[in-house]
Amino acid sequence: MNEATSHEEEKAPGGVIFRVFIYLVGVHVIAAFFFLIFYLGGAK
Repeated sequence: MNEATSHEEEKAPGGVIFRVFIYLVGVHVIAAFFFLIFYLGGAK
């Protein structure tokens, strides 16, 4: 069992990490976009 788990840990797919990074960046960009819209809307 230990050999299988260690093998899975070493096999950590970089594609998933890359995908999560893209999702985090996208969510922050969308959040900043909405913040800018509400900020400009409230300033008028």
